[in-house]
Amino acid sequence: MSINTITIGTERSIIENMLDQSREALIEAVRGLSEADSRRRLVASLTTPISLIKHAAAAERIWFQRIWAGLDESECDGYSRRDEGTFAVADDESLADVIAEFERASQRSRVIVSRFDLDDNVDNPREGKVSMRWTLLAMTQEFARHAGHADILREQIEKPIQ
Repeated sequence: MSINTITIGTERSIIENMLDQSREALIEAVRGLSEADSRRRLVASLTTPISLIKHAAAAERIWFQRIWAGLDESECDGYSRRDEGTFAVADDESLADVIAEFERASQRSRVIVSRFDLDDNVDNPREGKVSMRWTLLAMTQEFARHAGHADILREQIEKPIQ
């Protein structure tokens, strides 16, 4: 999937487009890796290429399903707690499975987002009151940051330092 860049339009269309571009950048940074390479731990944290995608899917559910739609954890379509479990990938999950999970969570987020105005607010336990605008920008920042992490991991996998 290739997201066309929107540079002129409504504030909402530009913000949503940037979020979609960050989502795509994260996926593209890991797409095509072998299953073994997608799980390689090259840093001390739980961060691997596949776990970044798993974490992004959980972030979609936490912010849009739990916080904005007000769903209970049991009503979400996957892990939705704010802890290190967002990085946990089961042994039987393939990279393609986890990418598809992130894409499904992203699509559900788009539906939820469409119900709100950018100036609508919601309370959440960590940040306090936040607007939809802030949430969309925070998610853009989150996924862009993780796309950068994934780029570096991929570079380490494909061109290890001699």
